[in-house]
Amino acid sequence: MTEIGTDWRVVDGVTTAWFDARSLAQGAALAARIVELSNEIVVDLRATGVRVRLDSDDHAAAVSAAARDLGLAADTAVPQQLSVVVESANPTEVAEFWQRVLDFARGGEGELTDPLQRDPAMRIGQSTEPRPLRNRIHLDVVRPAAVVEQMGLGEASGPYGVRHSDPDGNEVDLVPGDPLGESVATADWQAVFSAMACYRTTSPAQQRDLAAAAAALAADAGFPLLIDVRPGLVILDSGKDQWEADAHGLAADFTDLAGNLQTAARELGATADPALSRFAQLFLDAADVAAVRAFWVAALGYAPDRRAGVTDIHDPRRLSAVLVFQPLDVSETDRRRQRNRIHFELAVASDQSQERVAAALAAGGRQLDESEHSWRVADPEGNELVIVAGA
Repeated sequence: MTEIGTDWRVVDGVTTAWFDARSLAQGAALAARIVELSNEIVVDLRATGVRVRLDSDDHAAAVSAAARDLGLAADTAVPQQLSVVVESANPTEVAEFWQRVLDFARGGEGELTDPLQRDPAMRIGQSTEPRPLRNRIHLDVVRPAAVVEQMGLGEASGPYGVRHSDPDGNEVDLVPGDPLGESVATADWQAVFSAMACYRTTSPAQQRDLAAAAAALAADAGFPLLIDVRPGLVILDSGKDQWEADAHGLAADFTDLAGNLQTAARELGATADPALSRFAQLFLDAADVAAVRAFWVAALGYAPDRRAGVTDIHDPRRLSAVLVFQPLDVSETDRRRQRNRIHFELAVASDQSQERVAAALAAGGRQLDESEHSWRVADPEGNELVIVAGA
């Protein structure tokens, strides 16, 4: 086995590291070195650092050396991976539904994974436990309007007319996104709760140059742009709602920045693929939103949204899915007592697992059971999280 060094942790089977950076530009310098090593390495560039997920452990030493050369230090407490687990009486049919909604790839043992390696994986397993009432957990998925229309899922329901259900009754609000304004200057961009532009690239040099140009433009605008580098692809993302002034609270006009980013991408020869834009978030219904929200902030290491009256919590580095909380009528006692058909799984490094379990319990959770390298805990209203250590 290749020695991966002290910067790296194995999380959900993937060798992962996070390197702190002082700016997007500093992180982009590391991303450029990584792209030269291999265009199969997954890089998430943020204003505060860079997450790296390896295609081969053989690259670990070289990436660490490049980070050291640039003055970047690893924070081994950061790597984690959030997944969605569905317990189903009809796993094959349920998997077909969610694969269609999410455009995920089928894996072994009922796993659906995001080919772009951005949204949480979904694992679908067999269950015979009857749970007929509505879940307290559902997903929101936002994709371009044309893509949603092509799915042909039939008539939607719900208060916004976007709700669909899988064969077991698990719900998704499948929301049609819109172009980011009507100007040709931002024609490559989609508003899918985030503002997002996905650019296909034809060479590692083009990838490197686009990531560097995007980082420089965003830094000049003072905007913490999310830049994800994938094989043959660079994704530029504002983060949920962050293109709107009341959400980011910055002296920046994101539409102007989006236009400048589009110009830079086109000048470099990158080609926009709007159909790839996708945003997914997780919804939890709670009778006591404050108590349930506090548990998930602690258990996931998340941060509350800065806006008054908004219940969202998010990964402070914008690497994982947003969680949103909405009120549940306390009179719905049967629904509140029913065990959800959906729960979440959080993979963390082995040396972080005990600390994360302790944080969840201190925030009002309770431990349901424990097995080797795995702890199942519940929030104050019974929504479950499985914390998994290491691989």
